[in-house]
Amino acid sequence: MKVGIVGAGRVGVACLSFVVARGLASEVVLVNRDRKRAKGVVTDLQYGALVAPHVVLRDGDHEDLADASVVLITAGVNEKAGGATDRGDASGRLRLLDANADTYRELVPRVHRAAPDAVIVVVTDPPDPLADLVRILGHERVVSTGTYLDSLRFRFHIARKLHVAPASVEAQVLGEHGTSEVFVWSSAQVGGAPLGAPLDTDEARKELESEVRFANIAIIEGTGASALGIGVVSARIAEMIVRDENAVIPIGSWNPEHGVTLSVPSVVGRTGVVRRLSPDLSAAELEALRKSAGTLRSAVARLRK
Repeated sequence: MKVGIVGAGRVGVACLSFVVARGLASEVVLVNRDRKRAKGVVTDLQYGALVAPHVVLRDGDHEDLADASVVLITAGVNEKAGGATDRGDASGRLRLLDANADTYRELVPRVHRAAPDAVIVVVTDPPDPLADLVRILGHERVVSTGTYLDSLRFRFHIARKLHVAPASVEAQVLGEHGTSEVFVWSSAQVGGAPLGAPLDTDEARKELESEVRFANIAIIEGTGASALGIGVVSARIAEMIVRDENAVIPIGSWNPEHGVTLSVPSVVGRTGVVRRLSPDLSAAELEALRKSAGTLRSAVARLRK
């Protein structure tokens, strides 16, 4: 199986590293506007890749994505460069949309010509409206990384508060990968039991939501870029597709009910999202999800002008 990665910035390099480490592809092609950088990244990683499952690493142009099963697109302006690091800015990652939409308008047609049957995984922020732009540009098989990483962060912070292993926590974030995301407290559990104290007050929950919602900014303040977590998550999504796992995760895909790409629990297989599941939400959570969808529809409307 061939996997393509477009963009050799910090996120693209993280995606490449974890795709190789997971051993999910026999060939990985890295494409970058500056091919010299792509070649340098591949040259660096290929030596360490000898201790991973066998894989052929190549730098290339868009044409070299032919026959790829999955293409991860990471190209574009990141949060720090795009000024999306203000906790008080309600637009959040959507501030990057216009600049990154221009990048996608240039590269998506080239990816589509080379690999029309590939599943495109949009990693670039903001991933949900950019996934809709991919559809507008004519490529139907597309998902966004959505709220998968947000949900893992949610589980992690719940587990830390309760002093349990994160694997014992079931909790999801739905809607936008951004400031309007919806924390589904009504079905959050630990070992099949309700969460209880100390997460049974509005104050405690709002504090934890803030830790999750702005985790990317905290990371950027320390390292300059939020790359490693999304690299792991993107590689895992690619693995679900390549191996036709039918795994269920919260991930972004076109949702006819809401008229936009957003995240709900979904079955992920060879063609991307195979089907969406209907989450059991409280009335308040359902209303928050509708508002999140409205935020995203407004963003996509800008792309059509």
